[in-house]
Amino acid sequence: MYNTATLPNGLRVIHLPSSSPVVYCGYEIAAGSACEDSAHEGLAHFCEHMTFKGTRRRTSIDVIDALESVGGDLNAYTTKTDTVYYAAILKDSLPQAVDVLTDIVFHSTYPQKEIAKEVEVICDEIESYNDSPAELVYDEFDNLVFKGTPLGHNILGTAPRVRTYTTADAAAFTERLYRPANSIFFAYGSVDFDGLCRMLAAMDFGPAVSPVDGSASGEAPAEAPSPYIGQMVRIVKNTHQAHVMLGCRAYGVDDERRMPLYLLNNIIGGPGMNARLNLSLRERHGLVYTVESTMVSYATTGTWSVYFGCDPHDVDECLKLVRDELDHAAQHTMTDGELAAAKRQIKGQIGIACDNRENFALDFGKAFLHYGWEKDVDKLYEKIDAITAPQLRDVACDIFDSSRLTTLIFE
Repeated sequence: MYNTATLPNGLRVIHLPSSSPVVYCGYEIAAGSACEDSAHEGLAHFCEHMTFKGTRRRTSIDVIDALESVGGDLNAYTTKTDTVYYAAILKDSLPQAVDVLTDIVFHSTYPQKEIAKEVEVICDEIESYNDSPAELVYDEFDNLVFKGTPLGHNILGTAPRVRTYTTADAAAFTERLYRPANSIFFAYGSVDFDGLCRMLAAMDFGPAVSPVDGSASGEAPAEAPSPYIGQMVRIVKNTHQAHVMLGCRAYGVDDERRMPLYLLNNIIGGPGMNARLNLSLRERHGLVYTVESTMVSYATTGTWSVYFGCDPHDVDECLKLVRDELDHAAQHTMTDGELAAAKRQIKGQIGIACDNRENFALDFGKAFLHYGWEKDVDKLYEKIDAITAPQLRDVACDIFDSSRLTTLIFE
């Protein structure tokens, strides 16, 4: 299974062996948008972009060429809770990957002349996102459910705000959070683990710094208590379709109800075409192209939601059909056969998803960063097998209570 270690500077390392000659590796840092204050929304994502724009040793072109020249790939993304820089390379190119990843994460200079160019690229990304209501509605929904906390605001920020950021802003954010003790290095592939640790230990991580305190751990600022009340919100977008979300706050990772909700979510609106909402809204009534439910868990809170897009005049009918399925889940206990089939389906989906090695590497890295977990699929299967039908019904009664649900409609 996994190899793990902690270096003297606090950097944690996790490796999953594989016979594949392709290695997925990188840094995951507890430095997402939830670490921003209200005056710096979008700064984490801004720093992600600017980290590729030059270091003390490399120009932006040098950074691009470092792994592309050996057929590798270098990429990054920002979430609510973390920023990730990762590479896909053949195992013989691991030293180059470790070197360039460490260089950009811990030694980027964020030159103002590069900011002047890249900021418009970021703003184009923001406006492109604003032109996609099926994506934008998720951010607006989070802002309703987590209003008043950093979990609510948009990861990308706004174009006017992003245009104000400077070298000093990027340096201040990364000096606070881009620290070895606030990061993990993950690797998935045919790698000599001891050699990897020696390689990392020999890297220059910059001046010695103390570990980040708990207030900057990636989630803590996002979870300050704030009142939540279900509401109905309509926003005029003048789009061809109406885009609708409904849901509420849900469970954190340590809540014993999280796993029953995980299974229930898959039954109600998971990726399978036999999910109850897809069968009702699409197959039986032909009202939608897409309907899905989603759950997200953070350290002490989470969300559960349903999304669908439909013709504006069908919104009320679709909402009624969704309500019917939620009420059925809350009022009826699943039979043994139904429960066994649901467990069999989700375990099959998990097994197939694990075959995507890049996504699995990123996933086990995130679990190790935030919770110290060594992701074990067999243990996950055991937890699924332990779920009972009464647990599913109890969770449905709690989460699907109409008084808790917030409904957001773009029309």
